[in-house]
Amino acid sequence: MDSFSTLIRTASHEQHVEAETSTFMSDLLGGRLGVDAYARYTEQLWFVYEALEAGADRLATDPWAGPFIQPELFRLGSLERDLEHLRGADWRSGLSALPATQEYADRVRECAQTWPGGYVAHHYTRYLGDLSGGQIIRDKAERTWGFAKKGDGVRFYVFEEIGNPAAFKRGYRELLDAVPADELERQRIIFECKRAFALNTGVFRALGEEFRLSA
Repeated sequence: MDSFSTLIRTASHEQHVEAETSTFMSDLLGGRLGVDAYARYTEQLWFVYEALEAGADRLATDPWAGPFIQPELFRLGSLERDLEHLRGADWRSGLSALPATQEYADRVRECAQTWPGGYVAHHYTRYLGDLSGGQIIRDKAERTWGFAKKGDGVRFYVFEEIGNPAAFKRGYRELLDAVPADELERQRIIFECKRAFALNTGVFRALGEEFRLSA
């Protein structure tokens, strides 16, 4: 019988691929969009991670979500440093969420407040994605826009406190396998993972539309 982490990865594979191959992300990684598009995407990430990390302290003692609350994963401070580099010291004054981003952040916040299993689903789809595919974005940003290697502008993708990402991800999947959920609850969590990828794809779609119209 497959482990829970394997079931999650397999069940959400299609949605994962759809997010990774969105027109916006393809254009961004292909060099067809400028640094402003990268900065706008970084702004949208801020809203999602603010929702993820705002409830972390309260969930730290939760039997389901608590084991996943690991400070070395936190990204909000790094995002804010990147945004200051990208948008200037007054970056907050121009910060705005796309409707799709607001929907995504609201769902994360709802799960954080009412459903620890759902929070775990969003935690998994975001942080393990950052540790994996996010490194492709970092490398592209460094080479395309001249950011210092692992410096300001790409710090969101740099997990300085995780020395061995592969080992960390193995440990994370072991935590998923240990989630105290029955079969019905596991299916609910898997469905929420798929929803998380769909919400993320919605943000990419909205960004693609914004930059298509402004081209």
